[in-house]
Amino acid sequence: MEQMLVQNAVKKVQLLPAVNDEHGGVIIELEKPMDPNVFHNMLRSSLRQWKLQGKKGVWITLPIELVNLVETAVKEGFWYHHAEPHYLMLVYWIPKTENTIPENASHRVGIGAIVLNEKRELLVVQESSGKMKGTGIWKIPTGVVEEIDTEFLEVLAFSQMHKSFFGKSDLFFICMMRPLMFNLQKQDLEIEAAQWMSLEEYAAQPFVLKHGIMRYIKDLCFAKAGGSYPGFTPVPIKSCFGDPMSYLYFNGDGLVQETSAIHL
Repeated sequence: MEQMLVQNAVKKVQLLPAVNDEHGGVIIELEKPMDPNVFHNMLRSSLRQWKLQGKKGVWITLPIELVNLVETAVKEGFWYHHAEPHYLMLVYWIPKTENTIPENASHRVGIGAIVLNEKRELLVVQESSGKMKGTGIWKIPTGVVEEIDTEFLEVLAFSQMHKSFFGKSDLFFICMMRPLMFNLQKQDLEIEAAQWMSLEEYAAQPFVLKHGIMRYIKDLCFAKAGGSYPGFTPVPIKSCFGDPMSYLYFNGDGLVQETSAIHL
């Protein structure tokens, strides 16, 4: 009887627009301006309804224009999950069980590009900002690079550093790239200089010889120039569940081609 009374009371109050997610929860996407008091009543009624329905996690996508509703949601028990330039995501866990809402993204990704030409020369740059500024050290391009048109070939190696950037894990992928043009056009905002340099000259730099990851990058360069190191090749795959196209990276040399539908 009590449950029926609650359901009838909820029906008298308009609920927040929401769609079911794939994990037994709901997603609220607000777009139009709303008075905080109206939002408060609708949120409380919606939470009661979803509790009766056995829902679990509740996600609210709040556009930056609706920032006035944040305090109301937080007072109802919601907490910050993540933020993007144009919205804030708030979450709430309804049942009295262990909270299984996944945490926000725990890492950032960086890229290092090994670009070799037919003369065994490596594309190297000097940075105009950061720790490398003014050191005279030549290094491979990292981050978002626009110095030269290239074609991605392979992932050669990657490293991980825990709690590096605002407490996030840092993933750094070293990739093999094929140059599509050879006239260098550096990005003045971040790059002081760019040039093609022989592997021997690059490897002889004291910093490269002493710095841990730089030593391995040097070894990777020589190994790829000599054709003795196979990287992880991207293979396009498509899930049977209708997911968009993605890539699986692996070394296919050890696979039996007769039993595999994958062609490298």
